[in-house]
Amino acid sequence: MVQGVEIDTDGNIVNKNPATGEVISLVPTSTPEDVSSAVSRAKSAQSSWSSTPLPERIALLKRACRKFGDIKEELAAKITEEMGKPIVEAEGEVGEMIDKDDLLNLIEESNRDEVLGGDENGGGNRSVVVRDPLGVAAVISPWNFPAGEIPLLALPALAAGNVVVLKPSEVSPECGRMVAETFSSMLPDGVVQLLQGDGAVGALLVRDPNVDMIAMTGSASTGKRIMSDCAPNLKRLVLELGGKDPMVVFGDADLDRAASDAVAFALFNTGQVCCAVERIYVDENVREEFESKVVAKAREWKAGDGSDRSNRIGPMASAVQRDHVARQVKEAVEAGARVLYAGEVPDGGGGGAKKKNYHPVPAFSD
Repeated sequence: MVQGVEIDTDGNIVNKNPATGEVISLVPTSTPEDVSSAVSRAKSAQSSWSSTPLPERIALLKRACRKFGDIKEELAAKITEEMGKPIVEAEGEVGEMIDKDDLLNLIEESNRDEVLGGDENGGGNRSVVVRDPLGVAAVISPWNFPAGEIPLLALPALAAGNVVVLKPSEVSPECGRMVAETFSSMLPDGVVQLLQGDGAVGALLVRDPNVDMIAMTGSASTGKRIMSDCAPNLKRLVLELGGKDPMVVFGDADLDRAASDAVAFALFNTGQVCCAVERIYVDENVREEFESKVVAKAREWKAGDGSDRSNRIGPMASAVQRDHVARQVKEAVEAGARVLYAGEVPDGGGGGAKKKNYHPVPAFSD
C-alpha cells in the first residue's frame, strides 16, 4: 500500500474510486527498464525540440493546451472518479487548462535573449544573457490537482526547449495518462514521455543520470527525499510543497464574509489543497459570533459522491489521507479541543463503510 493505493502482485496499480471503493482499472507500473527507456527516448528528442525556434514551440504548446477542450468532459469525469473531487470543481480544473495563452506569452518573454549594458546607439560594453535548456526534465505531479497541475509544471520546461518525462501520482494514473497523451498527440515524437507507478518509480526517475532537473508538487517529506537524491549531482529543482496556512479575523471584520471565506477555502477540494485555510485566529471579542457563523456555513456543504452535482464535498482521495485526518481529529480532541461541528457522510464514512474514503467535516475551537 502506497498513499493508500494497492499495488497488486503483478505490479499493477489497483486504481479505485474513493467514493465507492470500486476498481476503475489496473494500471501497470513502470519497470526500471521502462524508466531508462523513457528517459533515453526523451533525451533523443531534445536536440530537435530545442532547435525549434522559441515562437514555434510556444505556438505548438498553445495548440496543445487548446486540445484539452476536446476531452474536457471526459477528463473532468475521470478526475472525479479517480480522486473524488466534486464534478463542478473538476470541470473548473480542466477549464483552466485549455487557454494558457497568457501564461505562455509570459514564458516566451522570459526565455528571450536579454541584452545588458551598452547605449542606445549600440556603443559601450554589452552582455547578452542567453537561456539554454537543461535537457530532460522529470515532472512528478500530485493527486489533488491531477490534471491541471501537469501543464503548470511541464509548460515552462517544454517552452524552454527541455523534454519532459511525466510520472503522475499513483492515486490518479488515468488522469495523468490522458494529459500526457494529449500533449504527445500535438508535439513532436518523444518530447513528452509517460511513466506510471509509486514513489519507487519516482525515485528511479529522479536518480536517472540522464535526467537534468526535477519539477515536483507534493509533500514536504517527498521534497526532502528528492533534494537528497539530487544533491550528489546538483540537479536543478522546482518544488511546490505543503503549507499550514493561517487566517486572521479582526474584531472589525465583516464576519459573514469572513465565515463564508473560512469555510470555502478550508473545504474546497475536500480540504486537500496546499494553501487551504487550516487554522484561524479570531479576536476574542467576536469569537462566539464568528464560530456560530462558521458552523452555519459548514452545514451548507453537503458531502457525497463527487459525481452528484448537489454534493460540495467528496471523499478523501485515499485511505491514507482519510486516516491521517482521523488521527489529527482524535489528537485534537484528546488535547482538549472543543468540537463545534462534525458533518455527516454517506453510510457513516469509515467504520462500516471502510472501503469508502469519506471523513466528516470537522470544526474545532480551543
